[in-house]
Amino acid sequence: MFKKTNKQQQADMFTGASSVLQGKFLKKFHDHNGWHNLFRTQVYARIDEESYRPLFDDTMGAPNASISLLVGMMILKEAYGWSDHQLFEQCGFNLLVRSALGLVNLTDKVPAESTYYLFRKRVYEHRKKTGQDLLQKTFAGITSGQIKDFEVNGGSIRMDSTLLGSNVAYYSRYEIIHRTLTLFYRSLKPGALAMMGDKERKQLEEICGTDAQKTVYRSTSKDILDRLQTLGMLVYKVLQACKGYASQGHYQLLQRVFDEHYKIDGNQQVQLRAREEISSESVQSPDDPDCTYRRKGEQKVKGYSLNVTETSGDQQLNLITNARVEKANVSDVSFVGPAIEASRLVTGQCVEKVYADGAYQSPENEGYCEGIDMVFTGMQGPIPRYDIQVTGQELLVSDTQTGETWTAQKAKKTKRSKEDRYYIITKENKKVYFGPSAIRSALLRKELQERPEYELHRRNNVEATIFQLVWHLRNKKSKYRTLFKQQMWASCRCLWVNFVRILNYVTEPLRKTSHSVQKGLKNGWNFKKRVQFSIPAPILPSKNIALFFWGFYIKISA
Repeated sequence: MFKKTNKQQQADMFTGASSVLQGKFLKKFHDHNGWHNLFRTQVYARIDEESYRPLFDDTMGAPNASISLLVGMMILKEAYGWSDHQLFEQCGFNLLVRSALGLVNLTDKVPAESTYYLFRKRVYEHRKKTGQDLLQKTFAGITSGQIKDFEVNGGSIRMDSTLLGSNVAYYSRYEIIHRTLTLFYRSLKPGALAMMGDKERKQLEEICGTDAQKTVYRSTSKDILDRLQTLGMLVYKVLQACKGYASQGHYQLLQRVFDEHYKIDGNQQVQLRAREEISSESVQSPDDPDCTYRRKGEQKVKGYSLNVTETSGDQQLNLITNARVEKANVSDVSFVGPAIEASRLVTGQCVEKVYADGAYQSPENEGYCEGIDMVFTGMQGPIPRYDIQVTGQELLVSDTQTGETWTAQKAKKTKRSKEDRYYIITKENKKVYFGPSAIRSALLRKELQERPEYELHRRNNVEATIFQLVWHLRNKKSKYRTLFKQQMWASCRCLWVNFVRILNYVTEPLRKTSHSVQKGLKNGWNFKKRVQFSIPAPILPSKNIALFFWGFYIKISA
């Protein structure tokens, strides 16, 4: 049964944390700008539990554990890179962590491990059933409130992407098929293979009982090709014999792997596909069917692509507005539209300028981003030999190697050509054609050269943001599998990075003021005339801060 959390719980006189702390420890615990107190007000208190109501029955069952507490635990787990064991240990014994999660009394109970895992499972199943990502919705709600309270300018944004490896082993082609077949075989009930002959059942049992990695290590290339052919014929027979399991996940995965690596010829014989026919979208590991293959420069990844968008205003505080995870083989071009729309919804402001690298540039995005100043830091591909300039109705083409210049002529359209093309005739009597894409790229390069240098460097800070997000990952390899779990991880990490930025923004003026006071005491300043306390606008409403500074001023003035 769904039940909201009482987030205004008061500390008990006898069981509150204050009853066991003294001196500087008690002062730190009650510090209004301590990370635990700010986390409770800036993250925990902003969690909208109403969106999680569909996970629970409205009339039956015991009341649920605190949704805000469970979500907060997920955020802190990714914030510090804890294991599940470390998370529950910290929640049970660390007073600052308990305070951050609203556990203000020593008698407040931490949810059981089974409750925590069941909540994550329900969020995952809700995503599979409805397509709604509740954790990403929570991220958007929390960030939206933070942007409004701290008056963050969302009119200017910047974005960048990085590749994340999935938590899977790197399988060869033979190992992928063998592993998928083994998983399906182990999921079958006794008697499921009754339609197969004794020879095939014995062969299946023998293959599934061997170690695929050792088989690959001990075999030659020719042996592996023969084994792949034999394995394909066996998989085909298994799929035919177990059609009653067609709705099962393991059966569907085995069918997908078979279709990716084999084909049936006209004589109904199983044929192994050539490597060139296998797409990067194919299954890279049966343990994580969502991950795909991508080669980016010298980097080879079986996993996912993470795109991060953040505000890029002139203010001191900039926050992440969107983190989107897709399969590794998804191009950066596809992130632009969703990232801009997500930022607009989170900030409640129109996006006027976007800073990105050349990988995000495409004709489709130009149409979508009409009215938005797209600042690209570069262009994909090599610099072309011919430089194009549009002057009035003419198209001037210059050869950067010889310095020759031509006025391009418009080519006649043919049945196959749908777009206007231009051409020049070189000294070698060779025609060189220029289509709309070449003209457009030339104009973009001109625009890029005319950009001020500081604008081109403004995108760079988002690379530091990505570095912060993947801080706990080894070689950018995730601890999770499946696309949705990667998205959950990204949402939690972004919430923490935003919180740390808010923490630094709020406490930085206090540290500077403290340093100035110490320096003034050393030099014998007249504080009544010379010390001015600068309190940032976002924390002015706090009575505790105002009283603290007033008492501090009276003390040093005396």
